[in-house]
Amino acid sequence: MVSSPVTGADANSLYALDTLYVGNVFIKGRSTAGVEGIAAQVSALVAHVSGDRTHGVRPFVATDQEGGFVQIMRGPGFEDMPQAVEQGQLAPDALAADATRWGQQLASVGVNVNLAPVMDTVPGAAFAPQNAPIGTFGREYGYTPAGVSSHGLAFARGMLAAGVAPTAKHFPGLGRVTLNTDVSAGVTDDITVREDAYIQPFRDAVNAGVPWLMISNALYPKIDPSNLAPFSSVIVQDMVRGDLGFTGVIVSDDICDAVQVSGVPVDRRGVDFIAAGGTMALCTNQALLPQMYQGLVAAAQDDPGFAGQVDSAALLVLESKAAAGLLS
Repeated sequence: MVSSPVTGADANSLYALDTLYVGNVFIKGRSTAGVEGIAAQVSALVAHVSGDRTHGVRPFVATDQEGGFVQIMRGPGFEDMPQAVEQGQLAPDALAADATRWGQQLASVGVNVNLAPVMDTVPGAAFAPQNAPIGTFGREYGYTPAGVSSHGLAFARGMLAAGVAPTAKHFPGLGRVTLNTDVSAGVTDDITVREDAYIQPFRDAVNAGVPWLMISNALYPKIDPSNLAPFSSVIVQDMVRGDLGFTGVIVSDDICDAVQVSGVPVDRRGVDFIAAGGTMALCTNQALLPQMYQGLVAAAQDDPGFAGQVDSAALLVLESKAAAGLLS
């Protein structure tokens, strides 16, 4: 999945779609152009992933529309969504109704995947300001796994009702770290264990039928001391597929721009994610996408076993697109 600016595709995005045939896009940045303006940009972008050359396979079009500080699409036709911590004060049924409207607004511009809700549990209001990726921005639904589950799943139900696939993130949780993986390296959660109570919201999301799950970029030494989460088969395969029984799309967090993964060569990041059991590598720096792509191609050509993992991931994406009505 390659990124493209919400204000219009650039040359790097179009190269990924037109030349490398990347089949899925993430709409990034910020826009206040409203439904009409953003729909025109999305439609122009999607036109590059359609027609005979894609054999009738249309793209997953994703964005980040959580609310509060994390709302990419605004302007006429889009409601201003409150922060998740404020959404957590609503009755779950009321939040589900709100999320249905928010999802309908996304669907009206051609978005079919929302990289939300955040299912991370911040362990208390006093700690929230120290929790750089989640609590600092009010992205948490509450301070207990039960509170996060009830309201995160209400948000997810609303998105599903609108025909937009929700994504539970960031497994196995970013609520206990103090640094943000987007802008810092060495982000480590030295508390969470494999059977941790804070994993329950993700388990509940899987049991409720949430079709996408995103992996955190942090290190969890009490689970796998040797690998960052997106490159850990213990986390991606054994826990998500095994412990949770999840059968949907496992998407990485951004593994192009994130400082946390800067120690891993770009051409290895997609390879290591798919090898760990992931389904779709997310690259939010379209200029780096060709390096990730070439790394995947080279590894598949060199290793039949890895090529089989790529085929399995691609098949799962196609099955998910069939279920979403994206195959003609």
